[in-house]
Amino acid sequence: MRTPKVVAILVVAAAVSAASAQAPPVSAPTGQKTLAATLNVYAFPSAGQAPSQQAVDETTCYNWAVQNTGNDPFQVAKNTQDAQQQAAQHQQQVQQATAGAGAKGAVGGAATGALIGAIAGDAGKGAAIGAGVGLLAGKASQQSRQQQASQHAKQQVQSANQTQAQQLDAFRKAFSVCLESHQYMVRY
Repeated sequence: MRTPKVVAILVVAAAVSAASAQAPPVSAPTGQKTLAATLNVYAFPSAGQAPSQQAVDETTCYNWAVQNTGNDPFQVAKNTQDAQQQAAQHQQQVQQATAGAGAKGAVGGAATGALIGAIAGDAGKGAAIGAGVGLLAGKASQQSRQQQASQHAKQQVQSANQTQAQQLDAFRKAFSVCLESHQYMVRY
């Protein structure tokens, strides 16, 4: 009685073994991006190129695109980051330089008010009024300089981002043309 069950198990095991032998091996993803994918350019080997050949072709095309456009995308990204840091530092410097502008304005206003008040007959009252006016003028001046610095920093960042986008676009076009000449289907 046990013999038919053993035979059935052996037949099923043989069928599973045969099916797995016919199936193509599935390789696990390596988790590493290709050079093209790192640059947000996707290249499909339409002529059946091996991954090692694709890596060689991508490196060749990368170097060709850098040489022909003058843009290295990794350097472009670094330059943009540097420009953003410089803009932020400039804005901080302006904020530090204008700190205390209200107090300085109050002191200057008090001195001017005291002088005018002395001429008019009440130096103390003139100093108090002058201090208040100077404080307000100093604060307004401080806000104006900070707004100008903020606007300037925003313009620098926008300009750097626009330049980066243009340079990366030129590079990707050149890189893609080269990859297409090596029989890759390319999208970016």
